Amino acid sequence: MDRLDHLEHLDKQLVDELAQVARETVRDELREQTRRQRRRAMLYAGSGAVALYAGAALALALGLGLAAGLPDWAAALITAAILGVVAYVLRGAARPSSSRPMTEHAAAPGATHDATLGGSAPTAPPGGLGLPYPPMPAGPPGATPDASGTRPPHPDDIDPEQPHHRA
Repeated sequence: MDRLDHLEHLDKQLVDELAQVARETVRDELREQTRRQRRRAMLYAGSGAVALYAGAALALALGLGLAAGLPDWAAALITAAILGVVAYVLRGAARPSSSRPMTEHAAAPGATHDATLGGSAPTAPPGGLGLPYPPMPAGPPGATPDASGTRPPHPDDIDPEQPHHRA
């Protein structure tokens, strides 16, 4: 019996060591993913800041170009109006509105709004033969109905809240 206790202690020690190695591996992997995501976020932020300055320079160039033939205040007003229209168009492109015409599929009664990219989901494989996936069996493998025509209970059929009675 003493030998079994010793083996049980070794098993527990092995499980603890494996758990520690798994935790360290997951921690290292998460650290690496976080480092990559942080770098990507910094690059996106820098790109956005540079794009903002590029847009400001473009607006300034437009205003100066208009100021060559108009009074300064009129050139600034026209530049502001153009930028406002561009902002409105971009906002409309980013936010779908109910005033846009919908496609026939989306306008159909009972249609869902989640669409498959490139059209509808395939109903058959590209070759045109058979189903896109094999049919599902009526029960788990090896569960054949008995003489009365019923199959043995599946683990999903058992309600854990019901009292359990043994025969």
